[in-house]
Amino acid sequence: MSQIEIRTESQINPVGDEVSALIAVIRPILQGLLYALKHEVVAEVGGFSKVKLLMLPRMYRAGDGDIGICFEYAVHDAIKRGESAVVEKVNDGMRKHCKVKGNETSSILFGAEKNGALRLIDTAKELLTDESRLLTGAQAQPVKLRRYINLLAAAFRRPTTRLYLPSSISGAWKADLFIGMKDTDRWVGTSVKTNAAQLEGATGIRVGIVPSRQGKSDKITFDDTKNLVICPLPYDGSFTEIFYSAWVIVQQFIAADAQVPKEASLPSTSQRMVAKLLSERRDFTIVDVIEALAPIAQPELLMTTTEKRPAEPSRDEIANIETLIAPMSRIVTPDA
Repeated sequence: MSQIEIRTESQINPVGDEVSALIAVIRPILQGLLYALKHEVVAEVGGFSKVKLLMLPRMYRAGDGDIGICFEYAVHDAIKRGESAVVEKVNDGMRKHCKVKGNETSSILFGAEKNGALRLIDTAKELLTDESRLLTGAQAQPVKLRRYINLLAAAFRRPTTRLYLPSSISGAWKADLFIGMKDTDRWVGTSVKTNAAQLEGATGIRVGIVPSRQGKSDKITFDDTKNLVICPLPYDGSFTEIFYSAWVIVQQFIAADAQVPKEASLPSTSQRMVAKLLSERRDFTIVDVIEALAPIAQPELLMTTTEKRPAEPSRDEIANIETLIAPMSRIVTPDA
């Protein structure tokens, strides 16, 4: 008898209160700022794991690219957490335009040394396998990403290394993320920018993720001139608005020497609450603070359950398994 596998994606948590949503985005912002600190300065205190939160105002020097780095970290973290507004958008872009099949969306933070600042290289090999393929839209067989990941990292810093890479992934060294599906092991090079005008096309990059602007459309488009699928993340009451609000909190917190800023600097009650949580932890390392805030951050939003049910076999099929995906609204408790 044939079986039908029914996979149901349920939203297990509402889009949380503003404080927990802000904390969720504050964490990758702190991580981005930490790893953007100059390596020689960090070495003076014993490494990144030794940098206390109260040291951030003294060690941090604002730069034009800081918000962009933190946006990359925030998008990467949102995909890993299952932030529905972000996951749904990138999934639509990958499935409709890049032909990426699968259901387990994931992200690899691809770090290289940019603008003289050390950036974190996420543990790509934990996600990549020997069969991980990088889809570029070229007619050729997709290359195995794991085989070239180290060369791509080196190619950003050393142009001569680029000669050893296949032409089908040219420019992939400029990717900020590799997003894809773990269950099908297919990935696409992705550029993440806070300004859509800064997106650069390349053979090895298929997707561009940018924040949508307040009151503007967040419709997915295809840029013919850059050969990029443009995925604007929604603004009003959603991810982009939360990101900018969290960025303001961190900047005001730094300006206030790791203390709660004046009310005029952070007039919102929720923003001041988050700043207070940070201030209370100023004597701990940034790494520990990021970890400590995890339980009170906006949790993962999606839960996938699978159920197999018997089905009547057709004349031509005896044991076929088909997959159906059914979206469901969030589970509402009586006191919700």
